[in-house]
Amino acid sequence: MATKPIVRVLVVVLAAAGLLAAWAEGVAWAQPACPAGQIEAVPGAGPCVLDPAAIPKFVSPLVIPPVMPQTRKSQIRGEKNAEYYEIAVRQFAQQILPTGLPQTTVWGYGSVNHPGTFNAPSFTIEATAGKPVRVRWMNELVDAAGAPLPHLLPVDPTLHWANPIGMRDHRPPADPTDPYWTNPYIDFMGRYVGPVPIVTHVHGAETFQESDGYPEAWYLPAGVAPGPNLPWTTGTFYDHFKMTALAGAAWAPGSAVFDYPNTQRATTLWYHDHALGMTRLNVYAGPAGFYLLRGGPSDAVTDAITGLPAILPAPAPRKNDQPGQRTYYEIPIAIQDRSFNPDGSLFYPDNRAFFEGVGPADLQIPFIPGTTALDQLSDVAPIWNPEFFGNTIMVNGKTWPFLQVEARRYRLRLLNGCQSRFLILQASDPAVQIWQIGAEGGFLPAPLDLNTATGGQILLGPAERADVIVDFAGVAPGTTVTLLNLGPDEPFGGGMPGMAFPVADPLTTGMVMEFRVVAPVAPDPTTPPAQLQLAPRIPLPASTITRLVSLNEEDSATVCVLFDPVADAFVVPIAEVACDSVAPAGLEVVPFGPAAAKLGTYDAVNNVSTPLMWDSLITELPQVGSTETWEIWNFTMDAHPIHIHLVQFEVVNREVWDPTMSPNPPGVRPPEPWETGTKDTVIVYPGELARVKATFSNPGLFVWHCLILEHEDNEMMRPYCVTNANGTRDPACDLADQGHTMPGPGPGPMPMAY
Repeated sequence: MATKPIVRVLVVVLAAAGLLAAWAEGVAWAQPACPAGQIEAVPGAGPCVLDPAAIPKFVSPLVIPPVMPQTRKSQIRGEKNAEYYEIAVRQFAQQILPTGLPQTTVWGYGSVNHPGTFNAPSFTIEATAGKPVRVRWMNELVDAAGAPLPHLLPVDPTLHWANPIGMRDHRPPADPTDPYWTNPYIDFMGRYVGPVPIVTHVHGAETFQESDGYPEAWYLPAGVAPGPNLPWTTGTFYDHFKMTALAGAAWAPGSAVFDYPNTQRATTLWYHDHALGMTRLNVYAGPAGFYLLRGGPSDAVTDAITGLPAILPAPAPRKNDQPGQRTYYEIPIAIQDRSFNPDGSLFYPDNRAFFEGVGPADLQIPFIPGTTALDQLSDVAPIWNPEFFGNTIMVNGKTWPFLQVEARRYRLRLLNGCQSRFLILQASDPAVQIWQIGAEGGFLPAPLDLNTATGGQILLGPAERADVIVDFAGVAPGTTVTLLNLGPDEPFGGGMPGMAFPVADPLTTGMVMEFRVVAPVAPDPTTPPAQLQLAPRIPLPASTITRLVSLNEEDSATVCVLFDPVADAFVVPIAEVACDSVAPAGLEVVPFGPAAAKLGTYDAVNNVSTPLMWDSLITELPQVGSTETWEIWNFTMDAHPIHIHLVQFEVVNREVWDPTMSPNPPGVRPPEPWETGTKDTVIVYPGELARVKATFSNPGLFVWHCLILEHEDNEMMRPYCVTNANGTRDPACDLADQGHTMPGPGPGPMPMAY
């Protein structure tokens, strides 16, 4: 989301029913200068965080994620040799920063039977096409005594969220005597500090609803008992999905059992937490890993010259590999951005002021309703930030690592695992040849020479993947090559790096990792990328329905701020200004925003976009087995990576509908060359619509959402329902349409969220 520069401090106000009020006068908040090696997270306002420029670069070797060990064989749907895993999320310390700097407390997945497997990012799940996998996902975010741990990061209970405390729109009351403040799971700043809800989603997996990781099917650690301060230990849909799970999938407390049929094309998937209103925090804390699906006809590659099976760079890590046992030529690469406190802990903002570039005392919005009508007016979340851009780049759990590579070909499976950041990757040496062979849905129709097509650049929105072959053969041994990031340190709207937007800081976030080229130990046996004949896919059938959906950004309906149109900035008169008041000369009273990003529907006949909440009635109801085209209209100033659960879709085309917003020339244009396969995530640019076509294979309740995680957590996610062939709906869809209900003082209905 775009934002305007701030001139010193914000004064924000409320107005409703003729009532005017100012919450507080802005008072400049001074932060002492930070010690050496630290900088202020907000210049002039603090707090102190590690200075990314002072963190040594390229001194830590890249960690190549090992393979997750399975627990045993299992029988799923008659498959006697299906793989079964018991995987938990735990808290631990990890050396993310270079040696000599503090360790970082993080969360990560690992095998419950193999304590040494817990890492962030987590070990890779290796799956075989056509062979089911069953995982018991366990919430073990507890201390050594078994007591539940609080979150590492500030939880905003004013959003739609998992909400174990079970109160609707739980904004902290202004009245200090309110019982809210006696709840032991709320701290003095109004943040939730109770047991952590989780639910895991395998991103891109075509599975059934109970195994998709629905955001309201969360659960707390086993042993957490419900009580008056914490009435809910599982989410609204947990029990429903527990009852509909496959035979033998017993969901024990603190866990869920998910089944993955692996009937889709071989591809690069990944798994991560998906709890409602907390995904940005839970994923930032660490739990995520690759899920690589191999084998089957869709994984076949032929040498177009000889007609024989082609050879791709290999091996990748295998089960039971010992450290240093073999050299890997296929490597998964997860790129994330983070910031760190001086003690090595993760920094994440705990106040909306961070996003506005001011100190907490300089942005005092009346977020906190009390008992009067006036107190209830604010619709702006106090802790949530519209986007977050970490000031360091972390690759496979290390900041700015290095990898020794031979002057030969490697296969890299790239993942943009950032919160809000779009990456534009490029090798610093043009002698490095890069070919893309796959995206989220598996192989492309043909290898794509990126040096020719894009100048070697790889654009990845959050959660997008690229399967690439990187050839270092043209680089002299002894040379170092830096993987650069030309994407912005701000919201992305498209266009050319350095022209449409400033590129990332070349001394910090503009660098990703270093490759140290050495002589090959043996001749490269792999097939030249230009000769690869990739497994074809069957095109999707013609669509029978076209749905028009929309991306929207909303400003506050109740909170306003003074704005200087000449300076294009917010300003600070020490005065009480209301939304319906007259601004001082030369200034304007404008709504404060953004308050939220929302998905919705679009009526093209009347040119009306209708933003919808998470709990609004379901509006997208494709029939099982049907093929639909979705037109995704972007009415915001930023690009959004949009993900539809359950399906791998075709990008049909894009069309500019507002040339004043779009970075591209008017008209309809085909998918980008790297989008010609199938995908589960598509970038929708401002002033444009993206058309995608998908076949909906399984009935039930799923979601679609923006993958800027801060957007997803504040309304930019919607449920959709795949109906049965006869038009009936799974009861989960009806449950989602019931809206939020409030628990009473005693036993009563469970809240849907909040």
